[in-house]
Formats: sequence, C-alpha cells, structure tokens
Amino acid sequence: MDFQVSDDQKALAEGVRAFCAGRLPDETIARFAAEGTADIDLWSDLAELGVFSLRVAESAGGVGLGFCEAILVFEELGRRVVPGPLAWSHLATRYIEAAADGSTRVGGIDRRGAHADDPVLLEHLDFIDVLLVLDENGIQQVDPKQVEGEPIAIPLDALTPLHRVEALPPGEHLGGPEEAERFRMEGAALVAAQQLGIAEATLELAVAYAKTREQFGRPIGSFQALKHMMADMFVRQEIARAAVYAAGATLDDPQVGSVPRAVSSAKVMASEAALQNAGTCIQIHGGMGYTWEVPAHYFLKRARVLECLFGTVSEHSERSAEHLSERAAAH
Repeated sequence: MDFQVSDDQKALAEGVRAFCAGRLPDETIARFAAEGTADIDLWSDLAELGVFSLRVAESAGGVGLGFCEAILVFEELGRRVVPGPLAWSHLATRYIEAAADGSTRVGGIDRRGAHADDPVLLEHLDFIDVLLVLDENGIQQVDPKQVEGEPIAIPLDALTPLHRVEALPPGEHLGGPEEAERFRMEGAALVAAQQLGIAEATLELAVAYAKTREQFGRPIGSFQALKHMMADMFVRQEIARAAVYAAGATLDDPQVGSVPRAVSSAKVMASEAALQNAGTCIQIHGGMGYTWEVPAHYFLKRARVLECLFGTVSEHSERSAEHLSERAAAH
C-alpha cells in the first residue's frame, strides 16, 4: 500500500486548517475553556464546512468522500483542539440524518471493552441533542434530556465538560454488537487523527518558542539538548502519521490489510505521539509552560481525554499483539 496525499486532499486539509486558525485563535480557545462548553455557532460553521457530512453520499446531500479525507480533516481539527463531540456526530450520520447539517448534535459514551465497568461520565451532556451508547448489546439511542447527571466542577480538559451519571435510561436499539464494534473502530481512527494533529501542533509551538526565547545570548533552539528533544518529537509525529494515514486507507479499502490491526496501531502510535509531544512542548517552554496563559496545556489535556476514547492505549496494544500473534501462527 502506498498512500500519497493528492492535490485535492491537500487543498481540503489546507481549507480546514485555514478555517480553524481563523475561527479559533488562542484567545477564543481560552474563552471557550472559561465558559466550559462548546459553541453552537462554531458547530454550525463546522457543519457548513462539511465536517459531519464528509462521508455522506452525494445523492443524500453529503460530500461523498472517504475515510482518507476524514482522517485529514480530523487531523486539522486536532491541531486547534476544536471542542465538541466531533467523532460521534460525524459517525452518527449513518443513523441520524440531521447530524450531517449540524442541526442535531450527537454525543456518546463507550461502554465496551475496558470501559464496561467504568463510572458513567458523559461528555458535553448539556450540548448534545442525542446520546449514543455503545455496549456489548450494540448501539442504543438515548434522549439526553432524560439523563440526570452531576457536573464535574473541574474536568481535566476545560473544553470537554463532564457529568457523572448514576445510571443511563433505556434507549432505542439502533444496531447490534457488530455495528457497535464497527462504530468503535471508526471512532478510534478519527480520534487517532486528532491526536496526530496535537502532535504536530505541539511540535510547531515548541519550535516557534525555541527560535525566539534566548538564554546566554542565543536562542534556546540552538542548544543541542533541545534539538534532540524536538527531533524526537518530529520522529514520533511522522511515525504516527504513517500509522494514522494507513488506518484511513485500510478503512476505505479493507483488501489492503487488516482493519482492526491498522486502527489499533494508529491509536497506539498517535496517542503516544500526542501525549509525549505535548509534554515535551511544555518542558521546552520551561516555567512558562506550566502557566495557564501558554496554550500548551490545552493540547496535553485534550490528548489525555482522547487517549481514553474508543479504546485505551493498553487495550489497542493488546489487540495489536493478538493480531500479530495470529498472523505469526498462520505462517
């Protein structure tokens, strides 16, 4: 498999990047964090941009593209830590037509795998119109207005508000276990793309700061130790890029390889790249990196949140090991 980004795909990514940069400067991200909620106007703009209808068929009013393009779009969304249940709403268009134009905001919770016995913590409960629940029985659609939850006063990511819920009400059955597993796998690929964007953004932030911050009469970026740190960030970013792009291409054409193996590899590589690059970015900023005013912390917090969505690193690592063992046994 040789996945090369076409000129049209580059133009798509550049368009989304320009939108995010203009719509979400640092001061706007800080305002959203202070308000503790996603923005309805931003959501409408994302829908108009085609973020949610990207893979909907043209005959149904969508853009009619594939997972390769969705990966590129979500990579750019990750670069600017765009808030909201992005992956859930993007994938929900299969079941909820109004999710495509942004008029129905869809969130969800994953109760499969390692998350089955976790406390029920719902993201964006006050923002969404429909709640999807993935569990061992399949996919359930729940009315979020019927969910009683206690808000978490200080969530890890200020851009991702949380509610603790004692129990979820019964919902409408949308699909069986296989559908839920497919949803979860596709969600993991989109989240991995967002994590790749975080890895890229934090490297750019670190390099920009290292070029302008001076110590001992010269930019700190000229110090060999920091050069090594930023080189490691670049290597992690590019390894994650290869894995994430491969997952998108494999989802579009499953004949080129194992979809579960490709997605799990992407989630592991992208999670590690996002977390480590975000942490290194803060370290390169020194004492300033730990302050609220420097945007580096938004990326680290979002990376922590995304690491838990649609399967943790540990879970996907185990899956990758199982796939490799099965492949070795077959040969």
